[in-house]
Amino acid sequence: MTEVVESKQGRIARRQVDKFETRRSELAVATLHTLAELGYARTSLREIAQKTEFSHGVLHYYFEDKRDLVTEAVRQYEAVCVTRYDEVVARAETAEQLREDFAAKVFTTLCEDAPLHRLWYDLRNQSLFDATFRKDVLDIDARREAMIWRVITRYAHLCDSRPTTSPATAYAMLDGIFQRALLNALSGADTTALRGELAVALDLMVVGARES
Repeated sequence: MTEVVESKQGRIARRQVDKFETRRSELAVATLHTLAELGYARTSLREIAQKTEFSHGVLHYYFEDKRDLVTEAVRQYEAVCVTRYDEVVARAETAEQLREDFAAKVFTTLCEDAPLHRLWYDLRNQSLFDATFRKDVLDIDARREAMIWRVITRYAHLCDSRPTTSPATAYAMLDGIFQRALLNALSGADTTALRGELAVALDLMVVGARES
């Protein structure tokens, strides 16, 4: 009988934990655009509460502080976004198609989700100063690296060739172009040249790509 009671209590406890975590995720997603608008430095739980339908007490119940909320929000956003290029990879039948569709997708998401991308880079920069962010940032970076590597390896396959670089280098190159393009887009500057550089970088990462 004691084992039955303990088992029931355990299930109840797990459901309560799952419900708590689910609510955390929902709140993080719901406040994501407000966080992206304000940025880390200008954000507090109270300020977020003032700009959303959620009270300061509710946010404080589910999150220890703004670091906890920002990290959870970016984690939830990236969980979806790390698959953003998979459809492009799956439907590509030629190297040229993948190169063009990938560049188009990159700059579409850059324009449509610029504030959210800005929030990610804000969090990554903060991790240089605040160690509490680093584990999550490194985990997200690893998943983004894997996302880019799926593009590179498929491109190499369509070129009947092989990559010339490592996953880490490929990610660093393309992320650098993306971040520069994001800055240009937020500043109202032209990003056409950087879109061309993205295609060139893709070719440089695969042996003989320009001959495909």
